[in-house]
Amino acid sequence: MGRRLDVFVSEVSGLSRARVQRLIEEGHVLVDGRAQKARHRVDAGESIQLHLPPTIPLELIPEQISLDILYEDDDLIVLNKPAGMVVHPGAGRRSGTLVHALLAHCERLPGIGGVERPGIVHRLDRDTSGALVVAKTEVAHFSLSGQFKARMVKKRYLALVHGDLRQEHGRIEAPIGRREHDRKRMGVRIRDGREARTIYRVLRRLPGMTLLALDLETGRTHQIRVHLAHIGHPVVGDQVYGGRRERRRAASDEPSVERQMLHAWRLAFSHPTRGVWVEFSAPIPRDFLSLSGPVSDEI
Repeated sequence: MGRRLDVFVSEVSGLSRARVQRLIEEGHVLVDGRAQKARHRVDAGESIQLHLPPTIPLELIPEQISLDILYEDDDLIVLNKPAGMVVHPGAGRRSGTLVHALLAHCERLPGIGGVERPGIVHRLDRDTSGALVVAKTEVAHFSLSGQFKARMVKKRYLALVHGDLRQEHGRIEAPIGRREHDRKRMGVRIRDGREARTIYRVLRRLPGMTLLALDLETGRTHQIRVHLAHIGHPVVGDQVYGGRRERRRAASDEPSVERQMLHAWRLAFSHPTRGVWVEFSAPIPRDFLSLSGPVSDEI
């Protein structure tokens, strides 16, 4: 039997599986000219047509919120997201998000890639700062989504973690999935987790902490935070995965922090229309530097 229709279209198009499923339900995906269910098994020789409907005006109200723009052209915008800002609306957060700010900044953004998350091709946690790219056209959204799905995008993070890592560098390979009794939290799951790989390198050893540079080979939800907690060195200030012992240690031995010390430092990808490789760096925030000390741009 062939692959499911939603899986096949997602892999070929670069669109998320969730979006493909919505398109299938709305009749925008045809197999030999006929609508099928997402579970339909694709056979060799079948003709599959994907129609992207015109963008839909958003009901979300644009908000004049300051943006730290690293780069912008007609296709995309690269931002330095501050810690504390939520990327898109969701349960319990209907205003003040990055999406609301983007709608005020980009007139053509409404509907690109979806109604609730226009232009969004990847996310950063609320309390993670750093570089984030947003698509301004459907063509750019299609290209960037495909690059993220194919793991072509290069992402480097900086993290301050509890304790002193013995190895100067290493790779964490541990599958990640949602916890059974708390679906909002992720954890290492051997049976039904999705493969996840994180590469780390020690940059500096500090009293009670270690400064790391991390490269992601996969992009799972909360991947860095879950992986570092898994090896016993959670991110400083992480209230979800930090663990009680580490929080007690932080309260007594380390400077107080108001958020997790995780920064999306560098981002690189192929420009969706020009086809050239582009790289961006997000300045390291003051609260991070106050603990880590200066970090060389040559790393």
